[in-house]
Amino acid sequence: MPVLDRIRLNIKPLPHHRGLPLPAYASEGASGMDIRACVEAPVTLNPGDIRLIPTGFAVAIPTGFEGQIRPRSGLALNHGIGMVNSPGTIDADYRGEVGIILVNWGNAPFVVKRGDRIAQMVISRVCRADVRETEDLDATLRGEGGFGHSGVR
Repeated sequence: MPVLDRIRLNIKPLPHHRGLPLPAYASEGASGMDIRACVEAPVTLNPGDIRLIPTGFAVAIPTGFEGQIRPRSGLALNHGIGMVNSPGTIDADYRGEVGIILVNWGNAPFVVKRGDRIAQMVISRVCRADVRETEDLDATLRGEGGFGHSGVR
């Protein structure tokens, strides 16, 4: 097994998090940590609904990294549940409760219960850009072609 980069990730459970596991990797090869819903009572997402679901924890992501919050593929495929702002970003200087913005793109109501795995968090390195204004950009073969310019096949 290759050696993976590791960082320390300090997670602070908030008072309403009681009894729930901290974010964790579900398997040895998982890229994202499962994040669970920290709702006091079940929350019904009707088709088209968008709701902020609390997680019950705050996190201290080291400078030079971000937390990317991504939807779970099983919820998307089986229930049409996704995230409006996918992927969401947790900045290194944010210390508030992590919230997940779920949307029901499916055809039927979906109930989020306490402890349900609703998203995943991937920790990634961040590169900051030094922005410079210019009159010209270097030329490429693609040029200004975009939005399907290369076709489907």
